[in-house]
Amino acid sequence: MAMMSDPLEVGRVIGEVVDYFTSTVKITITYNSNKQVFNGHELFPSSVTTKPKVQVHGGDMRTFYTLIMTDPDVPGPSDPYLREHLHWIVTDIPGTTDVTFGKELVPYEMPRPNIGIHRFVFLLFKQKQRQQTVIKPPSRDRFCTRKFAEENDLGLPVAAVFFNAQRETACRKR
Repeated sequence: MAMMSDPLEVGRVIGEVVDYFTSTVKITITYNSNKQVFNGHELFPSSVTTKPKVQVHGGDMRTFYTLIMTDPDVPGPSDPYLREHLHWIVTDIPGTTDVTFGKELVPYEMPRPNIGIHRFVFLLFKQKQRQQTVIKPPSRDRFCTRKFAEENDLGLPVAAVFFNAQRETACRKR
């Protein structure tokens, strides 16, 4: 039996959120200028209250991307019947810069996990062209990354990263 070593497969991002894909660029997600997102690492909700800095590495100025942040574990990971909850969409991100130069289609919403450990997934899709028409979803609730990508002709992601977070109690806050 083959062993899974891709953290996106181990974390069930591939399979539950998106189909298997090959990364062609790299994204760096950093909160508060010092908390970088690494696959499967835990961040406290109190440290991710404001939108992060997102950088695309390996693209070029003629290529534009759409970024999606979603939580596939709503309301809880053992029974995610409300899967997925949309936290953020930014379009028209130039391939050699960060999202501050993109167009925020859905404003950033901070993670607020209530039950269990939630995965917060950032997915980067290559657009066919600049200012590609990307339709804003009607709701953040019951969002489906696969369906959204299909409806907006985005194809498979070109990069992804996720972190885990759970509800903070007074003794866990740092």
